[in-house]
Amino acid sequence: MNTNLENDYDENRITTALLLAAGTGSRLFPLTKNAPKCLTLVNEKSILERLVKNLKKQGFKRLVIVTGHKKECIMDFLGSKSKGLTIEYIYSPLYQTTNNIYSLWMARNIIKEPFVLFESDLVLKTSLLNKMVFPDRMAVAKMQPWLNGTTVSINKMNQVTQFQRGTTETYANIRFKTVNIYSFSLPSWQAIVKKLHQYISEGRVNCYYETVLSEMVDAKILTFETVSFDHKPWYEIDTIYDLSEAEKLFPIKLKKQIKLEVAKV
Repeated sequence: MNTNLENDYDENRITTALLLAAGTGSRLFPLTKNAPKCLTLVNEKSILERLVKNLKKQGFKRLVIVTGHKKECIMDFLGSKSKGLTIEYIYSPLYQTTNNIYSLWMARNIIKEPFVLFESDLVLKTSLLNKMVFPDRMAVAKMQPWLNGTTVSINKMNQVTQFQRGTTETYANIRFKTVNIYSFSLPSWQAIVKKLHQYISEGRVNCYYETVLSEMVDAKILTFETVSFDHKPWYEIDTIYDLSEAEKLFPIKLKKQIKLEVAKV
């Protein structure tokens, strides 16, 4: 194998992750009454525990978490180190009156390197991150009737050409649902920070950060290569129904289930 190619591969690989976990998770109430959404159990293992395990398997070294609702629960659960993964926290005091654009903006002073952005409601198989650990990529899945949220259009080179809000209409072209995992190079992040600062300075703190990304893609300031999660094991958990569906997709491992059944006898 070409050693130079191996070195390029390692140098381009991202080892920092940013998790936005400030929200109240109101649609999962009462499960989120006394704990943040990311500590919701999916078949006895929390969303956060699953993410941290995935990050460590992928060789991540740093995890930055923007906290808000019940921040102490996350800090008590993870601490500052987890087997080679350094964990840092940013508290967003305005989490009840701001949206994820503000949470992302909060990370501007602590992250000065390429990183992968995650939302706190995703469960997925570790291997799905294989192609997401390189800069300027976006995870997507072909839009289905039961999905909702932001969609994008892509070209023949698998690059994002446009963002769209609303997902119930009949489309003239194929739309892809954003999975809410993005990777950014340092130049991309620096450009995003400038645009975020503009929004925050104008008091537009209740927007979604996708609004900023959309504007920058339209202006050709940002370019994303898409990574397909279509028909692969991932789920976004916003509601109790979502949780039940995710548990079907990520069942308890057979050996553990047998032990549990034996213990009941």
